[in-house]
Amino acid sequence: MGRGKFKVKPTGRRNFSTPEELDAGTSACSRTIRQDQTEYNKKEGSEEGSGEDSGEERRKGTISLIEIQNPNFVKPRTTKAKDANLENATQLTRREREEIEKQRAHERYMRLQEQGKTEQSRKDLERLALIRRQRAEAAKKRQEEKAAKELKRAETETDLPPAFFARDKKGALRSQS
Repeated sequence: MGRGKFKVKPTGRRNFSTPEELDAGTSACSRTIRQDQTEYNKKEGSEEGSGEDSGEERRKGTISLIEIQNPNFVKPRTTKAKDANLENATQLTRREREEIEKQRAHERYMRLQEQGKTEQSRKDLERLALIRRQRAEAAKKRQEEKAAKELKRAETETDLPPAFFARDKKGALRSQS
């Protein structure tokens, strides 16, 4: 069985410094802590002595303590409105350009169609004219048939006695059969 209340793990045993090692300064843990403290004190002293604007950006939080050596790390750039370059902002992607061109072409086609200059609008106008002619002919034919009926009715009325016919509310003659 192991010693103490801590379990032995396969990664290794815990190493505790004895009070003698701490006083002598030979423990591994105390050396790293002292080195970190001295580095931190040196940084604080250089920042305080340099004044407000030392030329270096002050970092917030723990980023100032951790040095990142990632070659892919890119600092986010913030641009102010007065420094923004409007010429670069107008650069459009290929998809955006194609979409704008498509909208313009559609608007141009609709304008031409309203004016009757496209093939489709010409065909539509021809069909519309044909339908109007057919409707006018049908209305004329209905009027002729109605006139013929009235004429025929007038002829039959003369053959029958006048008491046989009565007038409705509109004044038209109708038979009482």
